[in-house]
Amino acid sequence: MDWTRGHTIGHGSSAAVSVAKSCFSDEVFAVKSVELSQSQFLQKEQKILSQLSSPYIVSYKGYDVTKENNKLMFNLMMEYMSGGTLTDDIRKQSGRINERLIGYYTKQILQGLEYIHSRSIAHCDIKGQNILLGKTGAKIADFGCAKSVDPAERDGGAAPIGGTPMFMAPEVGRGEEQGCSADIWALGCTIIEMATGGSPWTNVTNPISLLYQIAFSGQSPNIPKFLSLEAKDFLSKCLRRDPKERWTAKELLKHPFLEQSNSKSTAIQDFFTSSPTSILDQHIWNSVEESETIDSKIQTVSSMDCPLQRVRELGLNSGKPNWCWDNEIWTTVRKTSEQNEGDDDKEACGTVTAFSGSYEMELESCFGSESQFSEAFDIFSK
Repeated sequence: MDWTRGHTIGHGSSAAVSVAKSCFSDEVFAVKSVELSQSQFLQKEQKILSQLSSPYIVSYKGYDVTKENNKLMFNLMMEYMSGGTLTDDIRKQSGRINERLIGYYTKQILQGLEYIHSRSIAHCDIKGQNILLGKTGAKIADFGCAKSVDPAERDGGAAPIGGTPMFMAPEVGRGEEQGCSADIWALGCTIIEMATGGSPWTNVTNPISLLYQIAFSGQSPNIPKFLSLEAKDFLSKCLRRDPKERWTAKELLKHPFLEQSNSKSTAIQDFFTSSPTSILDQHIWNSVEESETIDSKIQTVSSMDCPLQRVRELGLNSGKPNWCWDNEIWTTVRKTSEQNEGDDDKEACGTVTAFSGSYEMELESCFGSESQFSEAFDIFSK
């Protein structure tokens, strides 16, 4: 396929993602590229992604090798998702997503997980940054850490582990087997990320300390108190420390929490507030350019597109004021007694990066055996 590379839209631990366009059909897609000499993991991702076909997995388009700036580049071509990452969307929504929309995205992620788990593949790095949004909703992306969990395909050696420490399950933190149940734990952490805009583990800035806490403390991430009973129960099924007690993707798809998430238009409509109470309200004053990334099929609240029209409707339809609400939830928007920490990046332990502002830590290429993890913990404890 002849294609032209466009601007860069993302970076991984080693590869860069660009927008690309076919020279013949004008089709737009995404290209993940790295130097051929360093393309071991990208080639593994290509092999896995080429075997998958699901509406809940980013589509595979092909691969090739090109020469650019006197360097040979390995290029993995994939479906372009115009909505960006789920983490980006969380930030756009001021750090919190409506629970009904959380359920809608969660169901799509689970449907993707059920598909790959049925094919004996574990993703091993589920998190907001690896969930992409487009016209049809959420899709799982970035299979750089994915691996087969079929015993018949193992070489008999110790299976390496990989992923992002903040989303790792306890058994993964201990250097034990990383299987499909670890994806379910990571999904629970991702739901907390959607609900709070923050990390599942708070007040932890050191990645080695975090791994030790996840692996050996006996604790689980705190479930947000403002969530509904159904959402809390759903999370409790995901965040069981014993992987054998965690529900499977197939079981979770039958959970009552997801029953209210069948309609995309309903989920999106409930996400919009019904009346602009302040300039901080989500989406009400969005520009046309910002709203273009949202599927045209779910632009259901047309009166909000024009603030003047919305105010006119409020004046015509207003009667007795109704100050009732379903959940008495208050969010502090300003404090004078505290100041937020800075958002400067802090690096530690080679490829481990801790972001102190969001307490998000990444370990895109964390590989090692159980003995190597034990050694790291022994060094830390001293």
